[in-house]
Amino acid sequence: MNRTAKKFEKLDAGAISNGLARRAEAFCRHWFPEGRRVGNYWQMADVSGAKGRSLVVRLQSHGGKKAGKWTDHQSGDHGDLLDLLKHHLEPVAYPDLLRQAADYLGDAPVIPEDRPSVEPPAVASNRQAAVGRRLFSYGKPITRTLAEAYLRGRGIARFGPALAFHPSVYLRAEDGTRREIPALLAAITDNAGKVTGCSRIFLDGQTGGLADIEAPKRVLGRLHGNAIRFGNWTGCTDLLAGEGLENTLSIGTALPRAALASCLTANHLAAFTYPTSIKRLWIARDNDAAGARAASRLADRAECDGIEPFVLTPERDDFNLDLTEGGITALRRRLAALITEQVTEHDLWPS
Repeated sequence: MNRTAKKFEKLDAGAISNGLARRAEAFCRHWFPEGRRVGNYWQMADVSGAKGRSLVVRLQSHGGKKAGKWTDHQSGDHGDLLDLLKHHLEPVAYPDLLRQAADYLGDAPVIPEDRPSVEPPAVASNRQAAVGRRLFSYGKPITRTLAEAYLRGRGIARFGPALAFHPSVYLRAEDGTRREIPALLAAITDNAGKVTGCSRIFLDGQTGGLADIEAPKRVLGRLHGNAIRFGNWTGCTDLLAGEGLENTLSIGTALPRAALASCLTANHLAAFTYPTSIKRLWIARDNDAAGARAASRLADRAECDGIEPFVLTPERDDFNLDLTEGGITALRRRLAALITEQVTEHDLWPS
């Protein structure tokens, strides 16, 4: 049994919560960089992590009060850092929440309370990124595979070297058994093009859809600030950043020349580190409250950096539904109208 499997077997929510509390300030700086330290507290607006003062996180134990506890004085919500991370990563299944927290901490959750951590969080993060790079390197092109069938079943016809397929990715099930499941792999990269992780979409070989498991979509490695990229994004003046992989590729199917960055979730869309060379950032949000908040945070940051932000909102819940229910012609026409309504000179629309 390998080391990663052993670690997942021993995951304990209480130990993980204590591990996060011992690193409260590092945790806040990593996951909520828009906040700021004031005395013994990390201040931010709310669970989204935006700038503000309503929510405070206690950084060190003091006067019998434990480190890692937080309170939102406006909403009255409170909890520990594991609760705060759950809000930050929503939607996320509880087992996947524990895994991501454990990935951040390294081996700390399984070390007794009276022993120091043997692996700093940064080292653990680098190790997970290396595992993600290795997994992606094992994949093969998606042409004529289950992965291509899955994407085409969602109406998607925009692919690229960021995608790969593996017929038997190891997965530890909730009952502790080890399974091998086919998966669509996607390389997560930073602005230098370095692979920092690997997204895994586990598939059902019989139906061609998502595997019937809890949390069939998972990430291995570092996603925060990074994205799955398509097209010539290194030299583009217009970059389109979206949430889920399928939704971003739905727009890419309608706009085959668009440079794309899929951030996978609303929270990670808000935290996306865009290339400073771009002139315009097109933000493709989902049609819900989380998408609206993420688009607003990203747009505000881009504007402060001198980059013009433009927000694209689907007619339905997301752009993949617009594609599958409305068809590619309708989606292409609507996107063209939205884009030319906001700016006439751009590199998104195919000639």
